[in-house]
Amino acid sequence: MNKFFLSTLIAAGSFMLATGSYAQQEDNTQTLPDAKPGECYAKVITPAKFSTRSEELVVQEASERIETIPAKYESVDQTVVIKESSRVLKVLPAQYGEEFEKLDVRAAETSWSIKVGNKSQPASPGMLEGITRSGVELASVKPGTCYREYYTQPEYKTETRRVMVKEGSERIIITPAQYETAEERVVVKESSSRVVDVPAIFRTETESVLVEPARSVWKKGRGPVERINNTTGEIMCLVEVPARYETITKTVLDKAPSSKTIEIPAVYKTVKVKRLVKAAAEVREIIPAEFKDITARVKVADAGFFWLQKGEKANSNATYSGREVCLLERAPEYTTVKKLVVKRPASTEVTEIPAQYQTVKVQRLVTPASERRISIPARTKTVKRQVQTEPSRLEWRKVLCETNMTPKIVTSIQRALKREGYDPGLIDGVIGQSTLDAVEKFQQKKSLDRGGLTYETLKALKVDG
Repeated sequence: MNKFFLSTLIAAGSFMLATGSYAQQEDNTQTLPDAKPGECYAKVITPAKFSTRSEELVVQEASERIETIPAKYESVDQTVVIKESSRVLKVLPAQYGEEFEKLDVRAAETSWSIKVGNKSQPASPGMLEGITRSGVELASVKPGTCYREYYTQPEYKTETRRVMVKEGSERIIITPAQYETAEERVVVKESSSRVVDVPAIFRTETESVLVEPARSVWKKGRGPVERINNTTGEIMCLVEVPARYETITKTVLDKAPSSKTIEIPAVYKTVKVKRLVKAAAEVREIIPAEFKDITARVKVADAGFFWLQKGEKANSNATYSGREVCLLERAPEYTTVKKLVVKRPASTEVTEIPAQYQTVKVQRLVTPASERRISIPARTKTVKRQVQTEPSRLEWRKVLCETNMTPKIVTSIQRALKREGYDPGLIDGVIGQSTLDAVEKFQQKKSLDRGGLTYETLKALKVDG
């Protein structure tokens, strides 16, 4: 991956994080577009699309209110009851009381600890393994139990050994070989043959060869309009490359090479030779090994380590090492939480009013006292929310670059930006930073694809590309 493409990816990642659409962005630039020679394409960011939705939010939940309705009476002429018995209703609110609950915030736990002097620290797995090898079932040990480590000194004995001080060997005596002199006709050079090469004959020819056929290739775009503030990726242009030929001179075989064989006879000579009568021999004599008796101190038993429960007696030849391992138990921890509980729920109290008697006008009960429950509906509020309907995407778009751009087109772009209210700097037909900044602001305002001078941008500026 080249440095330009890496910086482009970092810049695109920063833009997506700023717009909050990083996780939803799609990359559709895995395949280069089907283009014509002379056209340039660049990776651009197509902005995400949003829609407005209305939602109802509850700002106050539904509830109810209790109202008491007093009794109604009427006056009648009677000689006995002047006011009948009735009831008075009174609303009694709920009463709360305090309760305390004990909660377990940390359970009891046990752990093995080693005590050295006045300090304690966690026991190592090796120590626990040593206690197990001493015949202790760790799973059945109760908290508060301790074990002590003991050791025994190694045992030695003195013995006499017979040691070789000189290994056995052999002495070799050589008997030389015996020869006799005789005349013999010998071949000093064997018959042979010699191959003579007949060289090939060549001629020179000239030929025009196609080195590279005509083709269309994608090349990286060049020029100041490749990218705007490192927003997207690199620009790719489809360029026509003509065929290339080379004239070469080659040597052609006219007559193939050959060879011929010449026979060479053997050469003989009469010489005096020594013939072996008796071969050389060797005689081996055995030299015995030499030994010596020495006294040595030999270990018959290694030092031993074992663990005993604290309080048990060890053997007289065992010594306490000073290390003690105990199974400790940590008590559980609790916290007390105060909470309000309903001691008496909300209710109504009924007071009985007895009837009154007189031989005059009386009040007769028409409607007894009662209660009425009024429902209070929930209150809602309508809010509008922006919802993303399409994520932003990376797409290949046809753009202007140095390959297909002219000063006339740049001048038209600068004038169009000026007309739309974006300052392109000096209108000189040259793409500079001011022109690039104006293009960037225009694309953002119009929600156009960003990443270069796309033909969509030219269309929006009403410039012919």
